[in-house]
Amino acid sequence: MSTRQEGRLTYAYAVLHRGARPPAGLYGIKDAPVRTVAEGPLAALVSDVPAAEFDQPGVRDRLEDLTWLEATARAHRRVVDETAAAVGVLPLRLVTVYRDEDAVRAALAAHAERFERLLSRLEGRLEWGVKAYAQQVPDDRKPGDRKPDGPGPDDDRKPAEAESGRDFLRRRLRDRKAEGAALHEADGLAREVHDALARAAEHSRLHRPQDGRLAEAVAASGAPDAAGRAPAGARPAVSRGPNLLNGAYLVRREAAGTFAERVGELAARSPALRIELTGPWAPYSFTDLPDDEAGRSTS
Repeated sequence: MSTRQEGRLTYAYAVLHRGARPPAGLYGIKDAPVRTVAEGPLAALVSDVPAAEFDQPGVRDRLEDLTWLEATARAHRRVVDETAAAVGVLPLRLVTVYRDEDAVRAALAAHAERFERLLSRLEGRLEWGVKAYAQQVPDDRKPGDRKPDGPGPDDDRKPAEAESGRDFLRRRLRDRKAEGAALHEADGLAREVHDALARAAEHSRLHRPQDGRLAEAVAASGAPDAAGRAPAGARPAVSRGPNLLNGAYLVRREAAGTFAERVGELAARSPALRIELTGPWAPYSFTDLPDDEAGRSTS
């Protein structure tokens, strides 16, 4: 019987090889139990969702509801990441919904060749995220080099000795030039970090840099980032400079320790950057690898 007729649709989280054993007791969106639907050599992880929320065209409006979107993304990510910790997995896009299990089987059959190829190339590999931010330099980085704007409690200068408007503008221009030079240097270091990590990984992807305020909100709330990933739990917001690198790197499971050490080495050699490593994640950023396995992707 069609689940659509019962007011339910079938939500698909990921594709895996038939016979692969995902963790027991997985629960997805709305705390619905997750099950597998198999077709040929493939299987999909699915659960039931209410048609009233996930049917077209209403779901497009719900995607504008940040609270609903965050809850859906968290549940989707939890299922995918817990499965990826145990078996090879091909994550599907957020809100991949089918009429019923028969429609899921038809999709697996229609895309079997591509799904099998990607699964084989992602088997035993996980994604690591690396973000690099320009270090924010405090105003007192050169003691005595500048004073706060306006008189302070210890400022005993006479009015005649106060900084003129012209001197003030010159100082501000000099400070801005110095900040621009520091940012240019940090941007160059971020590019070098990416190049080094891309060589250490099988594939790499560059995502759009995050707005600094968004990055702090994500760190504080645990909300998913642009790649569908999210921290395991909330943590205090950290003041950051501009985000200069937002990269994803596909790494073999057995090479994870070596890759993390490489990130640490690069962070120690790059004091102008604040470098953050997240993961491991399911390979969200690599579900469309090119046919040429030898080439590394940096799009």
